[in-house]
Amino acid sequence: MEMRDRTVFITGSTDGVGRYVATRLAIAGANVLVHGRDKMRAAALIEEIKGAGGREPVFYQADLSSLAETRKLAEAVLANHKRLDVFVSNAGIGSQNEGPGRQTSKDGHELRFAVNYLAGFLLARLLLPLLKASAPSRIVNVASLGQHPIDFDDVMITKNYSGSRAYAQSKLAQIMFTIDLAQELKGSDVTANSLHPATYMNTTMVRAGGVTPISTVEQGGQAILHLVSGDDVADESGLFFNGMNEARANPQAYDASARRRLRALSLELAGLEALR
Repeated sequence: MEMRDRTVFITGSTDGVGRYVATRLAIAGANVLVHGRDKMRAAALIEEIKGAGGREPVFYQADLSSLAETRKLAEAVLANHKRLDVFVSNAGIGSQNEGPGRQTSKDGHELRFAVNYLAGFLLARLLLPLLKASAPSRIVNVASLGQHPIDFDDVMITKNYSGSRAYAQSKLAQIMFTIDLAQELKGSDVTANSLHPATYMNTTMVRAGGVTPISTVEQGGQAILHLVSGDDVADESGLFFNGMNEARANPQAYDASARRRLRALSLELAGLEALR
């Protein structure tokens, strides 16, 4: 896909791999909508992109731990843009960010499930009419090889909590949603794919977990860009990639009944029951 003049919205794009992807796309001439919580980081990114000769991005500030703010973010994007060619759900928090203990979102949901999965779910659902109207278009969910099956009797992990389990569960939820969405979108010319960009990239999230990075942000960024613009995946949908290569996710991802349960729960939590 030629990216010049395409509109691409990337959550969590003022830092880490999202920042790299936003920069590369802006330099390629795309109209990039960057999102983050920190205005100073966003300002620095915009100046960096302009200095590199890239197209000046548009910044949207929102805290994705709040469904109300997430909804307002989608409303702002819809109000300000007549087309959306690519939505990259990249924002997330790791297993140790803000401490290893169990935390909750502003809506009372387990924090990693809320930020890594539920916010992206809500954004995708709200942005879908614009993505359909802009087809051919793409949805890219940045997930992980770290995946843990969802216990539907305790989705918010109130018992036996661990940050790594919460993170891995949220990432599997992203993949399950991607497969579910791809089936829903058949024939619409909107594709949805997910990926593990690279293992332990040199990002704030990885360093916060006390892990020594073993991959570069550039490696992960190239894998995301492949799904954003690669011609070889233009007609592929509902797939999970490990880097550049198609891979298999946790078996629960391919369990249609589990995906239906996750969809019903997600619509309820996001206040979208009418879409059931």
